[in-house]
Amino acid sequence: MFGKGTKAYGILANKCPRCHEGDVFPNKNPYNLKEMMKVNERCDKCEQSFEPEPNFFYGAMYISYMYTTGIFVFSFVLGRYILDLSATGTVILAVGLLLACAPYVFRLSRSTWLHINVKYRKDALKKND
Repeated sequence: MFGKGTKAYGILANKCPRCHEGDVFPNKNPYNLKEMMKVNERCDKCEQSFEPEPNFFYGAMYISYMYTTGIFVFSFVLGRYILDLSATGTVILAVGLLLACAPYVFRLSRSTWLHINVKYRKDALKKND
């Protein structure tokens, strides 16, 4: 389910959507804020462009919205119904969790957007050898 060749593997590992070998980001740590937004220009294994057209990653904003909404709903249910926090406590939990996850969600949404728009090909590396 999460092996090479699946969308989940490529997205969660931040691998090239076409070959699942190359890295999308030069620095694997999303919490290195100076390099958080840097994306490799191309895959070093199959030459897939990681920004196929100008402003390609604007679409990732919609994906980011989806992920942050999920985190907010999770934190609301956790705070209000499981931890039995007050409304203020629940909001503090939600904001804290969203801030803590922001760099990871930023990268995850970019990786997801790439994988939505580029299909995996088993033979991507063979054609370039």
